[in-house]
Amino acid sequence: MPRILVVDDDAAILKLVSVILARVGHEVRTSSHPVEALELLQVFIPELIISDVVMPYMTGLEFLEEVRKHEKLASVPFMLLSSHAERGDVRRGMNLGADDYLPKPFTPQDLTTAVDARMRRAGLSQQEGTALEARALGTAQVSWKGETVQWVSRKALELFFYLLEHREVSSWEAAEALWPEKDEARASSLFHTTLHRLRKSLDNDAVGSSNRRYTLSSDLNPEYDVKRFERLADQADAGRLGLEELRELVGLYGTFLPGVDSPWADDVRSRLEQRQLGILGLAARLAGESGKAKDAAQFYQRSLTIDPLSEAGWDGLAKALDQTGDPRARLAMRREAWWITDMD
Repeated sequence: MPRILVVDDDAAILKLVSVILARVGHEVRTSSHPVEALELLQVFIPELIISDVVMPYMTGLEFLEEVRKHEKLASVPFMLLSSHAERGDVRRGMNLGADDYLPKPFTPQDLTTAVDARMRRAGLSQQEGTALEARALGTAQVSWKGETVQWVSRKALELFFYLLEHREVSSWEAAEALWPEKDEARASSLFHTTLHRLRKSLDNDAVGSSNRRYTLSSDLNPEYDVKRFERLADQADAGRLGLEELRELVGLYGTFLPGVDSPWADDVRSRLEQRQLGILGLAARLAGESGKAKDAAQFYQRSLTIDPLSEAGWDGLAKALDQTGDPRARLAMRREAWWITDMD
């Protein structure tokens, strides 16, 4: 499924383009700010970038110039959108490396035809994306060249994600992390066996080594959902995401590598839980300030499923429920987690 990044400061246009392209089978990511889009492109390499021209802070042409400065993005097809389709803009955009130009307003057929034509020229039509995708939030799955990787062993999968998290490690560091209960000799033997299985499952050149240190090959360029989640969380902390964007970000979260029972994985879970709690608290506050007490209550309740001892969470939940006239406000004031009973 070809992946497309759409950048436009107009939320209506973002939604329209996303819906149109998703309906014909594309994986679509969106950004309302070109600076945020540049940050996203550090962890997400699309097969096509579509950008508006007229945007505050950075125009689409300036965004294109920044994109082309990065070696890994230099050959990604780039399409410009603009309601001011002047010949000068078109000429400059093409000189900067744009591959196509679509004027606004456009019909769904105009958009899909232009995208399909660009994909065909790039040799991407009717074929799956080729990037390595690693998903660890709520699952443990890796796909490469459009196919789900079939791991020779569960530990090989765990080692892959350990390398994703730590980038470069010694055999001793990896062995101690994945087999803390084994003695040094046994853990080292298990590491090398598992490394062989990882390479067998993925590719012989998937893991490189130098001076007894190991790292995933830079050629793999994985799209890692944890890194994307944390990058967006950084944007949330900086106050650059609105309530609806925070709602989507909250939905990205899931238990890190469920089923993996190792101390290093527990450390990552703890780190991500704290980021999620921060996002939920921010979303609850914004919802309350917007007069959306029901939404605020939902955010507080979700935060309490992670940290049931949070006094601030319980107080926020009780207040939000009281504002909506929900009788469960009394349960919240008594610190009674009724949703656990509901799930049972």
